[in-house]
Amino acid sequence: MPILGYIASPQSGAKQKLLQELNALQYCEAFPADNVDILILVTDTPDKETEEKLQVQLKGIKSLESLSMTFGYNDELHKGERNDNEA
Repeated sequence: MPILGYIASPQSGAKQKLLQELNALQYCEAFPADNVDILILVTDTPDKETEEKLQVQLKGIKSLESLSMTFGYNDELHKGERNDNEA
């Protein structure tokens, strides 16, 4: 289950439009930043194939100027790792 976090920069004057477009996509949740003209996007897809399809959708959004990944987590990569709370 890939969970990714991004900083999304809208085209000039398109912050609200981008926010609506991102939140309309399945597996996406976007939030506006309070003091700058950017959005925070979090995606949570069930598998790698779905993530790849979502990436294609994101690339097609015209109101999106740039998208920078800030965080990535894949449950599949962490299976079998010891949890520090387990003894």
